[in-house]
Amino acid sequence: MANVVVVGAQWGDEGKGKIVDWLSERADVIARFQGGHNAGHTLVIDGEVYKLSLLPSGIVRPGKLSVIGNGVVLDPWHLIREIEQLGDQGVEITPDNLMIAENASLILPLHGELDRARENQNSTAKIGTTGRGIGPAYEDKVGRRVIRVADLSDAATLETRIARLLVHHNALRRGLGLPEIDAGALLAELNAIAPKVLPFAAPVWKVLNEKRKAGRRILFEGAQGALLDIDFGTYPFVTSSNVIAGQAATGTGIGPGAIDFVLGIVKAYTTRVGEGPFPAELSDDNGQRLGERGHEFGTVTGRQRRCGWFDAVLVRQTCATSGVNGIALTKLDVLDGFEELKICVAYDLDGQRLDHLPTAADQQARCRPIWETMPGWSDSTEGARSWADLPAAAIKYVRRIEELIDCPVALLSTSPERDDTILVTNPFAD
Repeated sequence: MANVVVVGAQWGDEGKGKIVDWLSERADVIARFQGGHNAGHTLVIDGEVYKLSLLPSGIVRPGKLSVIGNGVVLDPWHLIREIEQLGDQGVEITPDNLMIAENASLILPLHGELDRARENQNSTAKIGTTGRGIGPAYEDKVGRRVIRVADLSDAATLETRIARLLVHHNALRRGLGLPEIDAGALLAELNAIAPKVLPFAAPVWKVLNEKRKAGRRILFEGAQGALLDIDFGTYPFVTSSNVIAGQAATGTGIGPGAIDFVLGIVKAYTTRVGEGPFPAELSDDNGQRLGERGHEFGTVTGRQRRCGWFDAVLVRQTCATSGVNGIALTKLDVLDGFEELKICVAYDLDGQRLDHLPTAADQQARCRPIWETMPGWSDSTEGARSWADLPAAAIKYVRRIEELIDCPVALLSTSPERDDTILVTNPFAD
């Protein structure tokens, strides 16, 4: 049976939550494989709005198993708050429909404090972090001092892990002028939250491999977007994990041979939250209009997103690095009513035409868009569920995007509602 990886192919906020929810009807297991609770997914189902930042989007669909893989960094306190919030909305979450990797790394309060302290002191080159501790937690994971979910079950191990962790962090905190962390207090906090988290802990790698052998369909859900990937994004203005599709295997413990289709989520225009280069950014009325029509505010942070025309150069690049087989084009309806639209087809770097975004940060900052102009459309595309419902100019726009990014459209989304989706190619087709 086909297994599908869903990744954002821009700077995040592409509408992955809706697409994953829509696809989850056809899946048996939905697995998050990287990131933390800095991700923001908004689902609109029968008029009910669900805001998720850590839990997989499939959690709102009954009868499905949702998985948080080892590639995710987990804030246990946020996890419980999110479970309780969804419970208030009628979504029951138990170990029967949620599983957390035993080897997932924990985000502690000290990670968030360190994250925010660094960002506040780094006035000359802010990264634009959400301040939720994701980066420092990944640093501790690589530094072999992080506390993992399994450590919560053994008091002696947990004390040892805390002692090792605080040798590092208290030294950092002294340098930043922050008070040192008391080991006993941290131990007490973890002991208090452990009974709420441990019932969900399991060997995710084993369960997923068994599900695959049994013919179950697995949907791998990425967070953020490929342009925020720690290796292939606009470094250093990136997240602290690998976001591209290959991380689905590493972040869950299932082999890369289990991946049958990679779906890249792509917004019909471009947005970015936080700092960093953005060649196609608009600072005029069109940029303001895109932001207002698209309700471009971060689900997690509430920050206004920067907006621009569609950048085919970047999407072509991310489709290559993630091995995208087809894209889900979202928010086409936001472009309704524009007399003309522009697409960035190449960059001008000091007079040289480039067909990719260069790696060097100073060169990225100097890239200027080379535009191609297309006619817009006056008819509404909102709620369209077939090609016949779309204006001819909208179809031409979609087809031109396919040509420029060298990748076909598999799904087309025309509103936040689950069923307002045009299926071109079923990613789960065997």
